[in-house]
Amino acid sequence: MKHRSLHSPSAARLSAFDRSARSARRFSLRLLICVLLCAAALLSSCASDGEHPNPPRTAATESAPTQPVTEAPTEKPTEKPTEKPTEPPTEPPTQPFSAIVIDDVRSDPYDAYDASGFVSLTDVIENVKLDLRYYSDHNFVGERINGYEEPIALVSKQAAKALQGAADGLRGMGYGIVVYDAYRPQRAVDHFAAWAGDYADTRMKAEFYPDLDKSVLFDYGYIAYRSGHSRGSTVDISLYDLDSGEELDMGGSFDLFSAVSHPDYGGVTEQQYENRMTLRSAMISNGFSPLSTEWWHFTLDGEPYPDTYFDFPVSSASLTKN
Repeated sequence: MKHRSLHSPSAARLSAFDRSARSARRFSLRLLICVLLCAAALLSSCASDGEHPNPPRTAATESAPTQPVTEAPTEKPTEKPTEKPTEPPTEPPTQPFSAIVIDDVRSDPYDAYDASGFVSLTDVIENVKLDLRYYSDHNFVGERINGYEEPIALVSKQAAKALQGAADGLRGMGYGIVVYDAYRPQRAVDHFAAWAGDYADTRMKAEFYPDLDKSVLFDYGYIAYRSGHSRGSTVDISLYDLDSGEELDMGGSFDLFSAVSHPDYGGVTEQQYENRMTLRSAMISNGFSPLSTEWWHFTLDGEPYPDTYFDFPVSSASLTKN
């Protein structure tokens, strides 16, 4: 059997072919490696761009200098303005007593229930104090008296004007007026008369008539069926010190049925007598007449209703009805 020689033309062609194939395989392998390396580099670049994105570069951004980045200052939260508490509406200023003018409207003297000619003393006189005994039970009867529906003191307008003058003069001396009683309805006088006829009721004897038997109160004039107070221009008053607020010592209490109540009673001290005379002088100087048996009692001279005994109740409603 013949063997082909390795150096035959066919063998030479195969050897050349093999070399060419091996060369092609090496080239393909290198190309593949280059492709893989390029792909890896591209993936790495994309990943890097995703982590740090940059805006597209323009001529404006390239030429502008890089400015340092600063954080915006933290703003304080806006505080809600504090609302001021709602203040009550301002009331109009109170008219000073010195500017109060009492009108000249008069009551009908033939109508015992017409209070149009009367005023409340606290409305027209500064610093006046009320100790209205017949509105309370601190009186010789021991109970509130009929007709005294409110703790106010009413008088005729003419008497109020005169009392304003007395109060002004006394204020300059450091004194104010205390009112025990003023206008007194006829029904209150009737109450007194009914009480005086009940001899068994002596509950207030020790304070108001310690030296008298109740049966003589009419005879001695302490109780009557008519009273000047019902005509509207009589007042029962005393004085108090404006600084201390204390009543002046008059040497005898209001409504004491005794000679001690006489203005000129000699058994009081010099200071007590002076206090009585201070009150008496101020009232006389302003048109009032005193009573010889009671240091607290004064009636307006020329009173406007000398023959009318009014009977409307002591109340603010009486003043507003007319």
